[in-house]
Amino acid sequence: MSTPVPLAPPTWALKVEGLGRIYGDPSAASLAGTGPEHGTAVSPATGAVVAAWDVDFDVAPGEALGIIGESGSGKSTVMRCVAGDEIATAGTIALRGVDAGTTNIRDLDPSARRRLRLDQISAVYQDPAAGLNLDVSAGGNIADPLTAIGWRNYGRIRERAAQLLSRVEVPLDRMDDPVRSFSGGMRQRVQIAKALANDPPVLLLDEPTTGLDASVAAGVLDLLRGLLEETGVAAVVVSHDFGVIEMLTRRVLVMQHGRVVESGLTDQLLEDPQHPYSQQLVAAARG
Repeated sequence: MSTPVPLAPPTWALKVEGLGRIYGDPSAASLAGTGPEHGTAVSPATGAVVAAWDVDFDVAPGEALGIIGESGSGKSTVMRCVAGDEIATAGTIALRGVDAGTTNIRDLDPSARRRLRLDQISAVYQDPAAGLNLDVSAGGNIADPLTAIGWRNYGRIRERAAQLLSRVEVPLDRMDDPVRSFSGGMRQRVQIAKALANDPPVLLLDEPTTGLDASVAAGVLDLLRGLLEETGVAAVVVSHDFGVIEMLTRRVLVMQHGRVVESGLTDQLLEDPQHPYSQQLVAAARG
């Protein structure tokens, strides 16, 4: 009798298949009449909003994938479903670090999904208040995920917080200051440090520089690019700005009215976009 050959681990860190999110009636009736060809994500039959539908992608360790589109395109909905902030209506979300990628984490109960945010997947949000407690110090915010996975030694926690704050160029003499007293750019750096605290294999970035002054945003982008290259994390970058996508990602999906209308290598899509909506976005990016 031959010995079964064990399955090779997946090459991806995150895999999404057929992901969909409908607000309202989730039946098939809500899909008809929606999408780019109809110019709307709102179902004419049921009034439901098909925020995202039939979205597929995977991301390997050390790779950054971009998702771009205007407000309402569905890109942030996809990220929130992957992060567990929302429950997808349909599809599969798999993490290599969870049962070797064989479990659909969409099916996990809320407490199990929350546990994944401790060591498998982290998110950096456009509004730092969504990822930080603004009334707690910078060091305290970083301590939260560490203590949640069992760190108890105060000295080790302080050392790790200092290491991470140095990494994102936050002055260490501000480590015990409440985050509320920080500038927007500094808050975003603290949020990035917190997201990296437990070395997650998957990092989600949702409009990480929107709302920041141009010079501050450029500094945060430089920081993120260096961190992505250094850590080998699998990253998904959601943005409406092709400048951000071009700087941080290798591949990109373009979303419009809840659907993916084009995908490919970032540099190739910027050079020769095929879909009219992609052409519009690239033209806007080139000013």
